[in-house]
Amino acid sequence: MVQKHAATASAKRPRGRPRAYDPEDALARATTTFWRGGFAGTSLDELSAATGMNRPSLYGAFGDKRALYLATLDRYLALSLAAMHDALDPDRPLAEGLLEVYDRSLALYFADSDAPLGCFLIGTAATEAARDDGVRDKLSDAFRALTGAFEARFRAARAGGELAKRADPSLLANLAAAVLYAIALRARGGDSRASLRRFARGAVSQLLTPLQPT
Repeated sequence: MVQKHAATASAKRPRGRPRAYDPEDALARATTTFWRGGFAGTSLDELSAATGMNRPSLYGAFGDKRALYLATLDRYLALSLAAMHDALDPDRPLAEGLLEVYDRSLALYFADSDAPLGCFLIGTAATEAARDDGVRDKLSDAFRALTGAFEARFRAARAGGELAKRADPSLLANLAAAVLYAIALRARGGDSRASLRRFARGAVSQLLTPLQPT
């Protein structure tokens, strides 16, 4: 039975040399490695061990270490934006959606209970941005995209009557994003998950209560 299954699978395999790695899995493993050690502190040997790919394979698939790191930044941002858009779905009340963004972020930042890593972008790219224009551009684009996701939801909330007409979606978005970045930094600095969730709840209350329609 096993041999028959294997033969069938082999027959269906496309011609040519099969790819020996899963790009998404390799990027996920590289992200975790960079996340823990930072760009400068992560060696090619560590990346090779984490991804299960030797150096020539890494170079062939992703380019040099910097190119691989930039690819992990792109992947992290894409996943973060997808999670934000889901959390901020207009069908969900605004306050609930904002808390969902922060709760999902905290779950990610504290995934490693032994050493909370905070945000991958802020924890690694903020350091490299000082000396690498490419990383700085990635970080700047990420900040704009994340803030833009908040702003779109605030605009929808104002248009739908969840917020007073005097509300400023751009200002609120920048404040909501600042709370997110503060949580990321404080998670890496040792604040507890419970204390940061209390901070997030208080921040949402302060952001929205004065702007509730009367």
